[in-house]
Amino acid sequence: MLYEIEFTPAAGRQIKKLPVSDQKRIISRVENLAANPRPGRVKKLEGKENLYRLPAAEYRIIYQIQDKNLLVLVVKIGHRREVYRK
Repeated sequence: MLYEIEFTPAAGRQIKKLPVSDQKRIISRVENLAANPRPGRVKKLEGKENLYRLPAAEYRIIYQIQDKNLLVLVVKIGHRREVYRK
């Protein structure tokens, strides 16, 4: 059962600002979430409902899993130092 992948407008803008090599790495990681939205290195964010983080080198992919709709919604992409700031 494959999940559909969607990006929020903000996440789409954030990924476009990154170097092309990092974009490719992140997109590859996100595409893998379609088959398995909870791989081994994923951690659920504390205090946040249904938000998970996936490392991609020095970047983090913050996403939401909607099991009822079979949807993975990428909410935010950023450097590990800055991605958790509001």
